[in-house]
Amino acid sequence: MMTALSCALICALLLAIDLISKTVVAAYDIHQIDYFLNLVRIDFHKNNGMMLGIGDKSAEWVMILVTALTGVMIVGIVVLFFTLFKKNRPAQVALAVIEAGAVGNFIDRVCLDYVRDFLNVKKVWFFPSYTANFADVCIMAGAVVLIFIILFIGKGAVFPITKKWRDQAKAEDARKARMKQEKKRDKQ
Repeated sequence: MMTALSCALICALLLAIDLISKTVVAAYDIHQIDYFLNLVRIDFHKNNGMMLGIGDKSAEWVMILVTALTGVMIVGIVVLFFTLFKKNRPAQVALAVIEAGAVGNFIDRVCLDYVRDFLNVKKVWFFPSYTANFADVCIMAGAVVLIFIILFIGKGAVFPITKKWRDQAKAEDARKARMKQEKKRDKQ
C-alpha cells in the first residue's frame, strides 16, 4: 500500500509541475530565439494534434480519437499498476511517471481543446525538430524506463541482467514445471 501512496504522490507532483509550467509559459506567451545548449528553447505552441506535435486538427475526429485513446491509456496504466506490476516497485514508479504525463495532456485536451507545448527541441542528427511539454517528457522517459525494467530488471525480466535474477527465474520455471507434472499425474 505504501508503494501506491508513494507513486500517487510522485504522479501528483509531476502533474503539478506540468500544469504549472504550461500555465506560466502560456500566460506569458514565451518565444525564445536562442537555443539553450544549442538544443532546446522555450517556444509556446498550441498543439491540436498528437504527442510531439504530430498531426493537426484539420479533422476534429483526430482530437476526439487522441483524447479517447489517452483516457483509455490512463485507465490501463492504473490497471497495470495493480495487476501485472503489483510486485514490481520500479515498474510502478515508471507507470506513475507515465500516468502524470498522460493526465496532464488529457486535462489540456478536455479543458482547452489543445495541448500547450513549449519545449522546442532542435533537429539533431537524423531526429527531426519537435515541440513538446513536460508531460511528453514524463511519458517518454517513463516508457523508456519501463521497457528497460521489463527487459532487464528482476527475475521476471525477459533478459535478467544479474546471475541472481537468472537463477531465481530458472528456479521459478522449474517449480512451475513440477507443479504442472504433479497436476497431470493427479488427473491420471
